[in-house]
Amino acid sequence: MGSAHKEGFWKDFRRFFFRGLATLLPTVLTIVLLFKCFEFIQKNISIHITRGMIYVVVYVTDKYPGISTDDQAEFRKEHDIPDETAAAELRKEMRRWKLENQWAEGPQSLIGFFIAIILVYVLGRLLASYLGRKFWGVFEGTVQRVPGFKQVYPYVKQVTEFLFSERKISFTSKVVAVPYPRQGIWSLGLVTGSGFRKVSETTGQELVTVFIPSSPTPVTGYVIYVKKEEIIDLPITIEEALRFTISGGVIVPDHQVLPGQAIDLQPGPAAAAIPGLAPADGKPAATPTPDAPAGN
Repeated sequence: MGSAHKEGFWKDFRRFFFRGLATLLPTVLTIVLLFKCFEFIQKNISIHITRGMIYVVVYVTDKYPGISTDDQAEFRKEHDIPDETAAAELRKEMRRWKLENQWAEGPQSLIGFFIAIILVYVLGRLLASYLGRKFWGVFEGTVQRVPGFKQVYPYVKQVTEFLFSERKISFTSKVVAVPYPRQGIWSLGLVTGSGFRKVSETTGQELVTVFIPSSPTPVTGYVIYVKKEEIIDLPITIEEALRFTISGGVIVPDHQVLPGQAIDLQPGPAAAAIPGLAPADGKPAATPTPDAPAGN
């Protein structure tokens, strides 16, 4: 009795643990991803903007910020500067040091983050102009001729354009099933267009291009040509199709779920012909024997 109770407890524990994990994990991963993006911008962009503004303030004015006696003592101690060194010679360094302590760390550092966002916006506006596009075209042409950059830059650009470009890839809102990679095997795909005119003219058939996403990473896959009459139009959304692909076929849209039943896999006619493999009726296949000699 105790063993059955313990087994039931662990079964329930696993079930509810994984259910809780599946519920919390998307939220936690989203928060972690956003935090990492913020941290990347802070460490690689906004901190340099903040320090640049500090240098401008220090060299433009002599009054801000004020340096007290305590500030001088802390600065000398932190940088190991002898007391006999004149304070006037170190005043600019002290002011820069004090401003960095105030604005490069803590909540005040968010100012640099927001300035970085504004600068990116202004840069986007400038590059959208005629002169901006011309200038950027020259810059890209130069970069793509530099050894090392030309092997990496085009692919990074493709990814960023896919994620942030205003010209989004627009599927025709059709999820289909196509016979791929051969007849008798059906794959889930997304209709993306009609493809090359030359192919249709040469084959004399009405073809469509279909993107076959791979599992569990649907951002990669294959683009194939399929005859229009061989396509099965599926009444599901692209989001449902992607969930089906990512889950390896486990998550099926509710309105497409078949009545629950055990999947009974039985060898087909081709498999039954293999020696030693059970036929469809579940009985062991007879081992073939040489023909008996005639006349017995």
